[in-house]
Amino acid sequence: MIDAHDLVKEYSGRRVVDGVGFMAPNGCVTGLVGPNGAGKTTTLRMLVGLTRPTSGEALVSGRRYRDLGPYPLRQVGTLLDGIVPDGERRAVDQLRWVARSNRIPSTRIGEVLDLVGLSGDARRRVKGYSLGMKQRLGMATALLGDPQTLILDEPFNGLDPDGIRWLRALVRGHADRGGVVLVSSHLMRELESMTDRVVILSRGRVIADGALDRVSAGCASLEEAYFRLLNKTEGI
Repeated sequence: MIDAHDLVKEYSGRRVVDGVGFMAPNGCVTGLVGPNGAGKTTTLRMLVGLTRPTSGEALVSGRRYRDLGPYPLRQVGTLLDGIVPDGERRAVDQLRWVARSNRIPSTRIGEVLDLVGLSGDARRRVKGYSLGMKQRLGMATALLGDPQTLILDEPFNGLDPDGIRWLRALVRGHADRGGVVLVSSHLMRELESMTDRVVILSRGRVIADGALDRVSAGCASLEEAYFRLLNKTEGI
C-alpha cells in the first residue's frame, strides 16, 4: 500500500503541493490526474525520495522509501518523467547495471525484455530508440526487481495503440495479482478502462479521492467528472 499523509512541498515560498493525502491499496490501480502544474510529478517524486517534502510523510508498505533497504527496486518499480538512461548505453547493458546494483539475478533481464517486447532490440543503443521504445525500456527497468508496487508517471507517452493495449493489460494484471499500481496520465479514457480508484489534484490539492464509480457518479465518463470538478475549483 502507498499511504501519503499531508504532503507539502514549497519552492522559494511557493507551495506547489499543499496537504496532499491519499492511499493506493493493494490489488488496485489508482489513477493520479490533474492539469499541468497540479503537483502530480512532485508528489510522485516525494513518494520515492527524489524530492524531500517540506512537511508530511509518504509511506510504501508502511515505510518511507529511504527505509526500504539497500535494494529498493525489489519492492518499488518506478517510471518517472525526465529520468532516462545514457543514450550511448545499450539497453541490455542498462538493465545489467540496474540488476547488479540491486542484486537481481541476471536471468531476470531476459524475462523483462521479453515482457516489454524489446528482446530483438536489446543490443541497440538507447539513443536510437523511439520514444515508445524508451517507455518500454523504462517499464523493463521498473519490473526488473519483480516489485509489488509500481509508480508510473505518464507511462503511455509515445506508445502506439498496440503498446497502449499491452501496457493496460500489464498494469491491470499486476494489480489483479495483488500488486499496487499508482499511475498518472492525461489519457482519461485509458485510466478509466483500468483504474479502480482515482485521485484528482488541482493547484497542489486533492479535490477528489475515491473509487472510480463514486468520483464519476452522475457523469457519463471520468473525463466529464474531471472537468466538472476543475470548473468548480479553478473557475475554468
